Amino acid sequence: MQENVAVVTGGTGALGRALVPMLARRGFRLAVAYLIPEEARRLEEELDVDEDEILLRRVDATDRDQVDAFLQEAVDTYGHINVVTSLVGAWAGGRDISETDDVRFDRMIDLNLRSAFYTVRAAIPHLQDVDWGRIVVVSSRAGFDTPSGQAAYNIAKAGVLALAQSAAVELEHTNVTANALMPSVIDTEATRAALPYADYIKWPKPHEIAAVIDFLASPQSAVINGAAIPVYGQS
Repeated sequence: MQENVAVVTGGTGALGRALVPMLARRGFRLAVAYLIPEEARRLEEELDVDEDEILLRRVDATDRDQVDAFLQEAVDTYGHINVVTSLVGAWAGGRDISETDDVRFDRMIDLNLRSAFYTVRAAIPHLQDVDWGRIVVVSSRAGFDTPSGQAAYNIAKAGVLALAQSAAVELEHTNVTANALMPSVIDTEATRAALPYADYIKWPKPHEIAAVIDFLASPQSAVINGAAIPVYGQS
């Protein structure tokens, strides 16, 4: 798999730092987009790859032009891409529909849905040029069980699931698949800080969810397309 290329947006967060080394170990060349420089430095310290095997760029995934340019640079650098996975996202709770202001709504749509849409849209033309391609996005369990008090997040993540399923239908006659992961609460430092009194023992760990993405980002996952894959265990 030395010639295969994976693009990861949001690749320096907790889930990205678990996934990127897995892809590297399987021989992928990598194009990783980040927003926070400190996270990028931490990934570089943890990742043991040659400089010509990773393209690390600061990209605002909610900016169409930056996303388009990043995907094009990945193709220009490596000649093609096989896998695109969008890990950008954020959670905000505490508001029902009637209490959700425009700022909160726009932020959830931008970080969760718009970032994934721009990434997938920019990737599709390039993915159809290779022997096989994979699209993996991160939705949420909240995208279909819609708990109260977080309407904007629920709506955005439901849109991410619809994005994956729409791409799967549009690409069903190609060798490109599209799937969505549906985590609940991921056990990260940020999540524990946001929910300090929660019982996090059963929360899925980043490396557990990353292992599912790692499989979906392989030729062996060809029979899985348009799926909403639960990755929340007993949480």
